[in-house]
Amino acid sequence: MSATKTLLSRFVNLRTALNINYRCACRLATSNNHTGQTDHGRSYLVPSVLAVAAGVIGYVSLRERVSAATATVDSLKGRRQKYNFIADVVAVSAPAVVFIEIKDSRRLDLFTGQPVTLSNGSGFIVKEDGLILTNAHVVVNKPHSIVHVKLMDGSIHQGFVEDVDMRSDLATLRIPVTGLPVMKLGTSSDIRSGEWVVAMGSPLSLSNTVTAGVVSTTQRGSRELGLTGKDMVYIQTDAPITFGNSGGPLVNLDGEAIGINSMKLDSGISFAIPIDYVKEFLEKRKTKPPEVSKRYLGITMLSLTPTILMELRMRNPELPTDIQHGILVWKVIVGSPAYNGGLQPGDIVISINGQPARSATDIYAVLEKTAGSLKLEILRGRARTTLVITPEVHS
Repeated sequence: MSATKTLLSRFVNLRTALNINYRCACRLATSNNHTGQTDHGRSYLVPSVLAVAAGVIGYVSLRERVSAATATVDSLKGRRQKYNFIADVVAVSAPAVVFIEIKDSRRLDLFTGQPVTLSNGSGFIVKEDGLILTNAHVVVNKPHSIVHVKLMDGSIHQGFVEDVDMRSDLATLRIPVTGLPVMKLGTSSDIRSGEWVVAMGSPLSLSNTVTAGVVSTTQRGSRELGLTGKDMVYIQTDAPITFGNSGGPLVNLDGEAIGINSMKLDSGISFAIPIDYVKEFLEKRKTKPPEVSKRYLGITMLSLTPTILMELRMRNPELPTDIQHGILVWKVIVGSPAYNGGLQPGDIVISINGQPARSATDIYAVLEKTAGSLKLEILRGRARTTLVITPEVHS
């Protein structure tokens, strides 16, 4: 080992000497050429010296690069454990998140013989005795429906809807299981724009999915979204969500649920119901009967305000310029009256029974005050068409 170190030190010293004598050697070769001297010994000596110098320099340079790379790798050790804060949040919160599937007992799959899936969503456990919180539009209590709840361990249980509040889009259901992990509820009153959040749920039936982003706006008013009948605010975030995320928790870096993922306007523009509304709902659920509409369409909708219309026109230049109001159909539940009537996600409802449709409250008002079918004029792409939909009556 000592002999090797001595040899390396000599090579290092030789590199310095060779660097100094390189120009001298070149001058010597040039001088010989000009004077016409023919000394074969020198002509072979100069290239040999240069070759040895290049080899030594290359070896020393390579050794320095390897040492630098090794030092860099060593300096990165521990960062994965130190900076993976999203993974820490998931480890704490994910066991309380569930996958919810709504099946129609009237229709069976031709291949499996099992009830056909109508829709799916997400939820999370708020009490260890099996109480689960989700969106009302995920588990709307329609006849002949079966609610299946899948836990993180893969077990599937039948759920029973207990309370529904269509105005705030909140609902609770229960499964006959105890000793479950519980999601800790935080507070939405002190969140800040730019704060990191994690969205958990089952988008497109892919359970245990995690996305992350920041809070874009802490209080996006329902009137700005055209939801005038709700009189509440929403948390806007850029954490990606899509169909199936509804009802899942929006979690802060303390592992606390600060909202319930509810709807998505476009990529990077999503909204969650603040957890403070949820706490009020849970407090009142035993004393106040839920307000449930008696007639059911089976859609999730968004009123087109001037701001939203401008955003849609920027993303879709083909949107007709004469559209100044309407209701955007965001989601249609499979097997619902709207689905059977031909309504599709992305349709814009322009009028209802001949009256202009300006906000979602217009549909609620028609459902409550009229009977029979609804005549909807819609815009699909650039084509206008008319659909007749018969709402379903709850028992």
